[in-house]
Formats: sequence, structure tokens, C-alpha cells
Amino acid sequence: MAPAKLTINSKNYGSWSLRGWLLCKMSGLAFEEEMLSSDDPTTRAELLLLSPSFLVPCLTHDGIKVWDTLAIGEYLNEIMPDAGLLPATRAARAHCRAICGEMHSGFSNLRSALPMNIKGHFPGFKVWAGAAADVERVIAIWRQCLADSKGPFLFGKEPCMADAMYAPVCTRFLTYDVKLDSACAAYCRAIMHLPSMQEWVAAAKAEHEEVLELDVEF
Repeated sequence: MAPAKLTINSKNYGSWSLRGWLLCKMSGLAFEEEMLSSDDPTTRAELLLLSPSFLVPCLTHDGIKVWDTLAIGEYLNEIMPDAGLLPATRAARAHCRAICGEMHSGFSNLRSALPMNIKGHFPGFKVWAGAAADVERVIAIWRQCLADSKGPFLFGKEPCMADAMYAPVCTRFLTYDVKLDSACAAYCRAIMHLPSMQEWVAAAKAEHEEVLELDVEF
């Protein structure tokens, strides 16, 4: 059987690619990466949020193609049920799916105002009001989850699907110098210290391709 393949775009800018990649890493599935060039028109449209649908990341496994990030997570949970991508209890699974769905379909102001840019750092960045409301909602989600689970991750001691979905937000908060309370700052540190995140960040920083529209200038 051919090894699984995950098609992704930029590691510096590709927040959905990061989510799919982390889900594969968390599941333990062995996979190969296929990187699309950011010069490709479809890839640029996705990175710039101009595409009506997002076809990256795309997981190909056992002759099956799955290109929606939530669908990738659910698929991986089916084939790797012992990986813990979803929490153990029904109530926690429902909560996890709800906040994953909220990230999947919402936070459009945060996405457009604070695009993922791991190589960037903008101290004192002013977050406009619409995006600030999204930031506050993310922080509220994190606070509730961490209070219930006792951390260090959203649903307990090990990262799960929800952490993969919110990991790119951690990078955004670091890039744009978003001030966090101690609990949320500790959560961001826990995410960024994951070996898989350190691997991704190192690759992002070594990436040569640039998308000028996603590099904030002052």
C-alpha cells in the first residue's frame, strides 16, 4: 500500500495546512508531505482567503481523498481510534467538536486582520475592533476549556483535535504581540513547545517563498 500523503501549502502562512499536519502527527499516521508552491494561483487564493473553498490540506490514504480539515480530523479518528484525537467522554467530545466547528467556520475578522506569518513579529500591533472581538472569543474558549480540564491543553494532559485547530492562533498571538492572561499565555507556550510545532516552526522559518500581501508593513 502506498504511504499516506498530505498536500499542504506554505508552512509560514498556511494555517489550515498546519492544522491538517498537526492532526496527522497527533494521530501517529505515517505520511509523506507534498508542498504546493505559493506561486500557484489556487494556492495564493487560499492563502489570501480569496478562494470560495479550501482544498488544502488534502489527505490521501488507502485510495481515499479527504480535503476538509475537520473531515481529516474525523477520518483520522476513525482509522486511529486510540490516538486520542477526541476526548474520552461524550460531553467533552461534544464540546471539542463544537469549538473546532467554531474555529472552522468563524473568526473571519481575526483571519484577515492577523494572517498567520510565523517569521513575522510586530510588537505593539493594534488590533482593530472587529478582530478584537474574535480575539476575546478565542480567549473565552481557552479559559473555559483550561478551567474545566486543568490543562495544559484544552481537554487535558495531551493535545487533541481542538489544540490542532487553535494552534495557528497561538502563532498569530505571538506574531502580533497579543497580550494574554497567565493561563492563556501558558497554553500558548505548551502548544509552541510541542515537538511537532517546533518542527513546523523551524521549517517555516527556513522557507524562502514570500507572499508580500501577508507581510504587514508599517
